[in-house]
Amino acid sequence: MSSDDLNNVFDGDAELKRGPFQRWVDNSIKNPEQVYRALFYVVAFFFITTTLFPFYWLLILALTPTLPNGTLPEIGLLPNGFNYQTFVTIFEQAPFLRYMINSVVLAGATTVIVLLLASLAGYVFGRLEFKGRRPLMLLVLAISYFPPAAFFLPLWDLFNGNVSIGFLNWTISSPSLYNTPGSMLLPFSALFMPLSIFILTTFYSQIPDGLEDAARIEGTTRLGALFRVIVPLSAPGVATAGVLTFISVYNEFFFSSLMTSGQAADWAPVLNGIIQFQRAGQFQVTYNAMAAASIVAVLPVTILVVFAQEKIVSGLTSGALKE
Repeated sequence: MSSDDLNNVFDGDAELKRGPFQRWVDNSIKNPEQVYRALFYVVAFFFITTTLFPFYWLLILALTPTLPNGTLPEIGLLPNGFNYQTFVTIFEQAPFLRYMINSVVLAGATTVIVLLLASLAGYVFGRLEFKGRRPLMLLVLAISYFPPAAFFLPLWDLFNGNVSIGFLNWTISSPSLYNTPGSMLLPFSALFMPLSIFILTTFYSQIPDGLEDAARIEGTTRLGALFRVIVPLSAPGVATAGVLTFISVYNEFFFSSLMTSGQAADWAPVLNGIIQFQRAGQFQVTYNAMAAASIVAVLPVTILVVFAQEKIVSGLTSGALKE
């Protein structure tokens, strides 16, 4: 037997003594693509389990038909039947479409207000030099650290006309905004604006000064340069701030439930509509209706995220700069 044959025999014996994990480690060192592929599968499985499975469970719950006594049968991984009528019933038992429109309008209006004011503040913090800029920026961000419950009592008195200011023979009382969009737009704008200011400040500060100077030489003002040059070039940041604001307002429940009576006609949001099905049954909670309403309620946000993702990618490519 030659020396090469002996080496092959010893290598085979060593290969047999090593465990499967050791062999996988050696192969991973030689081929790192295996490690990347394994990590991808682990992350994908974790994402599917923790994020998509709850939506699947809601779908199973919504499609499972009720028993003759009005209760649900035992729920498994597969529906015990197929009852799509539940998705129609939620629009018949309650004005659920009006609830969704209320949330979309409130979220859209708040997003416009926040982006407009945050763009002005982001321009000041990101492109102008003045004393106290950093402490003032930290003070603005500190607003987002306070819990919303800390602002409820003074806002409740303010929006119900219980705050008055007297001057000489004149007395000015706060307007009654309860059950109106104003009682929600103002707190939403104040609570979700600091994050947008931080995001836009970061993006606006990265725009070269030469582009703004060129726009101002052409005769535009600082405000014109902001909305004609800086905002279009910062499309990824504007899209990110807008999407985060819209989703946060759409899912907000604390102020929405306390500043309204819970009725669709009083600008109650979609979460109040979902709670309506908790009292839809005479003696039991209609869990399948609540599950169907939850799935329908999340559709606008899902559509927005899908389209916003494309906008962010296009903004990254079209906003690329070279100097």
